[in-house]
Amino acid sequence: MKQSLFENRHKAEWERFALALERLERGKDTSQVAGFPKAYRRLCQHLALAQERGYSSFLIDSLQQQALRGHQQLYRQRSRAGAGLAGFVLAGFPRTVRDEWRFVLTAALLFFVSLIGFGVLVRLFPDLVYTLIPADQVREAQSMYDPAAGHLGRPTERAASEDWVMFGYYVMHNIGIAFQTFAGGLLLGLGSVFYLVYNGLFIGAVAGHLSAIGFGQPFWSFVVGHGAFELTSIALSGAAGLKLGWALVAPGRLTRGEALRHAARQSVSLVCGVMLFLLIAAFIEAYWSSRATVAPLTKYGVGAGLWAVVAAYLLFAGKARHAPE
Repeated sequence: MKQSLFENRHKAEWERFALALERLERGKDTSQVAGFPKAYRRLCQHLALAQERGYSSFLIDSLQQQALRGHQQLYRQRSRAGAGLAGFVLAGFPRTVRDEWRFVLTAALLFFVSLIGFGVLVRLFPDLVYTLIPADQVREAQSMYDPAAGHLGRPTERAASEDWVMFGYYVMHNIGIAFQTFAGGLLLGLGSVFYLVYNGLFIGAVAGHLSAIGFGQPFWSFVVGHGAFELTSIALSGAAGLKLGWALVAPGRLTRGEALRHAARQSVSLVCGVMLFLLIAAFIEAYWSSRATVAPLTKYGVGAGLWAVVAAYLLFAGKARHAPE
């Protein structure tokens, strides 16, 4: 292909790339970032073709300069994205939790009080478990934590190579619960209240029943590790849903739509953090909690450490002024 035809065919594309590049360099149009990597790859292809075909040094130098500038912008934008993610994890998420402490506290009370309260009742009156959980599910729970079974957290033994399958299952299952609890806030908060209380009652019923029949040690040694992230995530999902519900119930001087949009920004930040917590919980559950060969005392020690880490992270992370934004 002649150079003139090559230039005429791609000139408009190069001009658009140059315009996007100038806007990014000036920091005036971050909307260009999404399509910039694809445009940069196209420019590099054109540069390679121009060099291979022996086009003029003027064209090659021009494309090469744009490619160098494009590489700098691409690296800078990716660095910013990485810094933004790190800032959210190290400071943004725990700050949001503390900023929304009223909703977090309300959700935590609804969830943990129902869990502990019903767990104690079922421990004292074992037949209460059947008022909430069908008999076949109770039997399944018993088979998962039977001390004589030789496995934990599942009805049958599995090979270590299948841990990644369970990791995926735990991720999807836990995210489903979290999303239900969060989205229930759109029903004026009542949906979130329901799922917080229901999940608390359900978990408490299982815990109380297994403790009452002598299966407490396998159960508690299994849940103590990943529970730090998983149970906290349920409460935080509920807090995000309650914030949405409160925006609809008491929008103040805003319209309900405006109040909901405003509340959604903070709620979504909570939910993004919850997703991270659930990934960690699923990993621990698949690769650590289910290990029947680890002594229960060791699991209790690790679990206590993880609960302390979660509490310290949510209470103190991001308080320093120099923490990333």
